[in-house]
Amino acid sequence: MRLSKLAHQLGTACSQKQQTFELFDSCILMTKGLVIFVDTPGFDDTYKSDIEILSLIAGWFVAVYKEHIPLAAIVYLHRISDNRMAGSPLKNLIMVASMCGQAAMPRVILGTTMWSEVPGDVAVRRDNELRNIFWKDMLAQGCKVQPFSDSYESAWKMIGMLPTTREDVILSSEIIEDKKRLNETVAGVMLNSELRRLIADQKDAAVRLERQARTEGNPVLVAEMELRKAEIEKKIIGVVGQLQHLKIPFGRKTKAFFTRRRARKSGIRIPTAGADVLPERPL
Repeated sequence: MRLSKLAHQLGTACSQKQQTFELFDSCILMTKGLVIFVDTPGFDDTYKSDIEILSLIAGWFVAVYKEHIPLAAIVYLHRISDNRMAGSPLKNLIMVASMCGQAAMPRVILGTTMWSEVPGDVAVRRDNELRNIFWKDMLAQGCKVQPFSDSYESAWKMIGMLPTTREDVILSSEIIEDKKRLNETVAGVMLNSELRRLIADQKDAAVRLERQARTEGNPVLVAEMELRKAEIEKKIIGVVGQLQHLKIPFGRKTKAFFTRRRARKSGIRIPTAGADVLPERPL
């Protein structure tokens, strides 16, 4: 089965009426050989739950693994225009690290985009902070960083960094070799942790809104706060539903314990607290 056919299958599975979820593959002939790019969805999508997205990506990884098709590299793009490393960008970064694992880090390229959207000194400062805080451990494990400057030449420079040797991502190995279910993989466990953290944050926000609504005398403002609180509670219910899919049955836990099946680790540390704001200094 050709890689482009696998990409098409994943794209068909992901495609929705919304343009947001259209997946595509693109072939480029280089001196290194034929390179096929597969655009994957990110987490926190409007139309798909995180567990659905992880399942789709994992399914494609496994299909590639079974067909012995080399997965040369993973390119992760981050907007340098973002002044916060929190929410979706942080979750995407954490999931990429947990899906790839330590051994595949030399084949991960961290690309920064939208440099033209912010002043040069601000962009450079954010780039340095990303390298020294959030990407520090990934870079120590062999990750490469390459800025994209909205030009044809810049794109080819990034493509030129792509390695040609194969290193399987940890997610594929766990599912095929360790015979794990998705919820037992490093990525599944990490997503479980992130969703639980999201629930805690949402519950805190709901409590704060309720307290504020009680102290406000403006009925219109109180109504708005109540509406926002209802939205938060609805989101919590949705996340709880995702957690049910990630729950590992007791029987599987017991079997893993008695067979002494070692749990793999991504080996990558991503800061998630205490440094989620890239501070702005006066221009």
